[in-house]
Amino acid sequence: MTFGKFILGIIIATIGFLITWKSEWLLNNFGRLESAERYLNGGTRLGYKIIGIILIIIGLLYATDLTDNLMASISNLLFSTNIEVE
Repeated sequence: MTFGKFILGIIIATIGFLITWKSEWLLNNFGRLESAERYLNGGTRLGYKIIGIILIIIGLLYATDLTDNLMASISNLLFSTNIEVE
């Protein structure tokens, strides 16, 4: 893990936090997400919050250098490969 990777992961997680926290501001300034309105019961606000939470998880995984282990575990589970997970 490098320092730059850690900082980038924290920046991604911070952006995800801001998207989750300021979902009302995003709704007022960027409008509604039609797919979120159609498929989610919470509408656009819930869609923005889900996007933010996904970004937080990706950012923290990237900052702690766990993305390779996660992808190897998922591919072992789905495709029965023998990729070793450290």
